[in-house]
Amino acid sequence: MPGGRRVAAVTDARFEVAAGECLALIGESGCGKSVLASALLGLLPGNAQTAGTALLGELDLLAADERTLARTVRGRLVGLVPQSPAAHLTPVRTVRSQLEETIAQLTPTRGRAALRTAAEGAAGRAAFPVDHLDRHPHQLSGGLAQRAATALALVGDAPLLLADEPTTGLDRELVDRTVDELRRHVDEPGGPNGAGRALLMITHDLAAAERIADRVAVMYAGRIVELADAADFFGPPGPRHPYSRGLLRALPDRDFTPVPGMPPELGALPEGCAFAARCDRATDACAAPPPSGTLACHHPYVTEDVRA
Repeated sequence: MPGGRRVAAVTDARFEVAAGECLALIGESGCGKSVLASALLGLLPGNAQTAGTALLGELDLLAADERTLARTVRGRLVGLVPQSPAAHLTPVRTVRSQLEETIAQLTPTRGRAALRTAAEGAAGRAAFPVDHLDRHPHQLSGGLAQRAATALALVGDAPLLLADEPTTGLDRELVDRTVDELRRHVDEPGGPNGAGRALLMITHDLAAAERIADRVAVMYAGRIVELADAADFFGPPGPRHPYSRGLLRALPDRDFTPVPGMPPELGALPEGCAFAARCDRATDACAAPPPSGTLACHHPYVTEDVRA
């Protein structure tokens, strides 16, 4: 609430992520994606307020106290690949020591040799070079720091993984390798009832989302405006919301045409559709709030193929 003004960073976000499923949450910077992930882990600023429920099994993450979040949720039930990995790595500890400490906390019966082997195995899963394990975070490039954070998130085998821009700073080959490893994490037995693990991946990289996701959620101005199967979203018939369609058309391998205009300020949202001012399909009807549900639009596309 900057300057005493209340800002709704995320509103009416409704979705499910099942065991064995990857949901990609996409949208422009500032739309509320990372705020949503922080809310699930209890990492919002002290003046932030949350409402509603976020159920992981029987546990409501939004209602959990700090003790429960610290001892039961973070790293054990929910793993996090942070958006800014350098800020989450301990600066005075080597990557190896941080991996070994995390593994020891989760499986305290391991011996020293087993910890070393497990740490190197975790590094390999995240394509982090073993010969860099004894370096400190400040000695790593942005891409290496990202891979170190990914390795730390994977070691707990948490039933839910939140990956906030997990491919930042990586070249295309490493992007593909990283998302393939995240996909393996989802598909491997070991989650609830052996059904695999759930992954919520927040990303600007639509190619990575297409490679890994089962479903796609599109967020705009703090709201999820479309929720669709990934196969339908990236191929025929394509997304139905004009904003979603604009995101795809902006890709270099498509029309390479940017979405016109800028998103509205979250503290000054219009009463009606927040995308109307940028939308070539807007009419007077868009002055009213769009319908709720999996498609928040008065004038959605129906069957036109975005690849055409």
